[in-house]
Amino acid sequence: MYKRIIRPILFCFPPETIHRIVICMLKAGGSIPGVKGLLKKFFTVRHPLLEREVFGMKFPNPVGLAAGLDKNAEVFLPMAALGFGFVEIGTVTPKAQLGNPKPRLFRLKQDNALINRMGFNNNGVEAAVKKLKNRKWKVIVGGNLGKNTLTPNEKAPADYLQLFRRLYDHVDYFVINVSCPNIANLRNLQNQDSLKKIIEGLTEFRRGQNNYRPILMKISPDLSFEQIDEAVAVMKSCNLDGIVAVNTTTSREGLSLSAEAIANIGNGGLSGAPLTKRALEVVKYVRERTQGQYPIIGVGGIMTVEDALAMLDAGASLIQIYSGFIYNGPAFVKEICKAIIARAETRES
Repeated sequence: MYKRIIRPILFCFPPETIHRIVICMLKAGGSIPGVKGLLKKFFTVRHPLLEREVFGMKFPNPVGLAAGLDKNAEVFLPMAALGFGFVEIGTVTPKAQLGNPKPRLFRLKQDNALINRMGFNNNGVEAAVKKLKNRKWKVIVGGNLGKNTLTPNEKAPADYLQLFRRLYDHVDYFVINVSCPNIANLRNLQNQDSLKKIIEGLTEFRRGQNNYRPILMKISPDLSFEQIDEAVAVMKSCNLDGIVAVNTTTSREGLSLSAEAIANIGNGGLSGAPLTKRALEVVKYVRERTQGQYPIIGVGGIMTVEDALAMLDAGASLIQIYSGFIYNGPAFVKEICKAIIARAETRES
């Protein structure tokens, strides 16, 4: 029904318009007594074979919502009711910012893909904290952290530390986002020296807290294997807890669009089906380089149930979806969870 009726209607409108409408509908529905319970009944799958213990936390299932959809921590509860085992909010920045000029989000329907250059548009950390304070359900929430666009790279550590301190009591884990292609010069922070300056402040603050919050680093699919080795080395030396692989890509390889159409869209990060192969390669490589000793959240190009299973087979402890949710609809999480159970039961028999 979603693919045949609902999606064609939604795709008649600009993608950012639909995003805002969906957020408003989820917020409105979530405020009506009984709606979240009804969503859970239809979309949530509970089974011991789905449960995962990662970072010392028990996840009800390994399928999470990637950062980018719930930028302002507005709908993490309804998203959990739709079956997600965890929800990552953000990217959050210290101050509110409008992001890049519109249009900045594009559907590539023939390629099952999206291109975005949103630019960390969000309401700022204080707005996120206000929403997170009011969560009534126990939902595992991650905080995706980014610097403000106007913050120069040399002052980026202060932005990340401010976010970390402010959100520490309100999220369950953190992701350092220095790999988004839509903020000028942000990806320069992926070098070892810059990363260490950011991470050292966070881990020093964490040492003085009663509760331990895992810190992960999100890496770009556009890194060479040598650069991934450097990222892994930083993760180990700075006592990070894992890696999120991968962010969106600047590559346009394999798209069915003409060169003219691609040029008309312009810059931005590509997600969806064209990213599947590279995301799997990176996750598998990180798994091998870390000898399976560090958890990996696999994200990027998970557009089918088979993609989800392949990502888990590649070495991901947990997975996240975004474009796959847009193209497949709210039942996609349930489909993945049922496939995980079915495969596990087959292997046990």
